[in-house]
Amino acid sequence: MANTGMQLISFTCAVTGWIMAIAVTALPQWKVSAFIGSNILTSEIKWEGIWMNCIYQTTGHMQCKTYDSLLALPPDIQAARALMCLAIFMGWLSCTVSCCGMKCTTCAGDDRRAKAGIALSGGVLFILTGLCVLIPVSWTANTVIQDFYNPNVPLMHKRELGQAIYLGWASAVILMISGAVLSSTCPLMERSGRYRRGYIGRSFANSPASAPDPPKPITSNSVPLKEYV
Repeated sequence: MANTGMQLISFTCAVTGWIMAIAVTALPQWKVSAFIGSNILTSEIKWEGIWMNCIYQTTGHMQCKTYDSLLALPPDIQAARALMCLAIFMGWLSCTVSCCGMKCTTCAGDDRRAKAGIALSGGVLFILTGLCVLIPVSWTANTVIQDFYNPNVPLMHKRELGQAIYLGWASAVILMISGAVLSSTCPLMERSGRYRRGYIGRSFANSPASAPDPPKPITSNSVPLKEYV
């Protein structure tokens, strides 16, 4: 029962991490404007995502524009697009596989060995999904930090880490931890011989006891003993 509860908790956390990854993919706050030096214009904030650029004004007005060319984008943005889309697909696949392998579902019938293998596959897929989220988020963060401390980059082009970066890190950690816990809840596959011996023992224990045979008179050389008295 406790094992089933751990499966449900880890599966719920993994689905939450997958939804967070979808939000990270859609959000434009991967890079935000850095207000340093003479760049103190705080009335406008520029956001750069993997799909669009946005300018947010303090009045509440926001304008967004998608990128015109895919090939003109930096390598980290191109890789982030591909890996985040792959992470969304793998997250959906992980949810489907994990549902089939959980103990509280009726998929695969009563075959514990098959359900354990399916649950293990779902946990591994969740871990791979977390890696697909972690790689582009960390790559983009490294690029932002390098450009920030690069003296050759103009101040107006320097950026800082946006909210989507931190949300992506949280999503990756939740996905990988949940996948590891889901994989660890799979029962150990014991030998079939042990199951067979246990089943036979239970069948003999539950079988009704047979009535004892009635006592027979003691004889010697086919002559009853009472005739010697």
